[in-house]
Amino acid sequence: MYTGIDMRVVFMGTPDFAVPTLRTLVEHAPPGLLWAGGLDIVGVITRPDKPSGRGRQTTLSPIKQFALECGVPVHQPGSLRQPETLRLLRVLAPDVIIVVAFGQILPPDVLDLPKYGCLNVHGSLLPRFRGASPVAGAILAGDHETGTSIILMDEGLDTGPVLARKAIAIQPGETAGELADRLAVLGATLLARTLPRWLARGIAPEAQDESQATMTQLLRKEDGRLDWHQPAERLERAVCAYTPWPGAFTTWDGQQLKVLRAHALEDAQGHAPGECFVVMDGHEAVLAVACEQSALALEVIQLEGKRALPSHEVLRGHPTLASATLAT
Repeated sequence: MYTGIDMRVVFMGTPDFAVPTLRTLVEHAPPGLLWAGGLDIVGVITRPDKPSGRGRQTTLSPIKQFALECGVPVHQPGSLRQPETLRLLRVLAPDVIIVVAFGQILPPDVLDLPKYGCLNVHGSLLPRFRGASPVAGAILAGDHETGTSIILMDEGLDTGPVLARKAIAIQPGETAGELADRLAVLGATLLARTLPRWLARGIAPEAQDESQATMTQLLRKEDGRLDWHQPAERLERAVCAYTPWPGAFTTWDGQQLKVLRAHALEDAQGHAPGECFVVMDGHEAVLAVACEQSALALEVIQLEGKRALPSHEVLRGHPTLASATLAT
């Protein structure tokens, strides 16, 4: 068991998903809250700043912004395989490294550096949905539950032994963004419960069952294109899985039409895939699109350069959309 005054921690992460875990570590750093001697967060490693948006202005990652607000030293070395990065980590001398949505596979020299290893907070019930897009993967698959796993990292991609898991139900119509927010908080809470037990050598790591492993890939913009030759139930899941990124979309009259909320219907009313028609939802006319099986009711849509609106409001300004044929 660790006998020093405090536990030296290096945190690696970049997006919003990682912020609740870093916040939890910062809040639990004083002696006795999570570890008897306290946590010394000696550094945050995050990806280099990059330009974004139409103006291509450099923006700070959510983790960098939060770390700077808390006064935690931030380092952006780029690749972890560079010799200078390993030298930096040796100077920081972490007892444990916590990794959340960092976006790099840690090389052996980094994995072997901390006494208590490198722990990863992953947004799925491993070994299901390893890789870059576990939240979208669970929604696309039609799973009724997902969760968070804490693993002891090895050289593979999310293949290390599991220290803890916690499941939650996926709510009907829940988007990937909404689910990721809940999983981020769940992961932070689970780490706070798991880390002290791990540091006290109170957890026996559980090897993952490779026969149950599934993989996900980094999402591309084109993945969000809706194929009306797919069943409506799958397209309903795609709209949820691809919101907010990369966004579910189709093409109408040469312009992009985003779909932010939708649900499957039982009847396509004899229309071919991609053909639009109108259905009544209470007192409002809602735009629907025929699919290979049944149809998809588009609840909230966004025309290119416009704001997102309920489809009945869009139809008032664009009545021809009611009988249009969308790109297939």
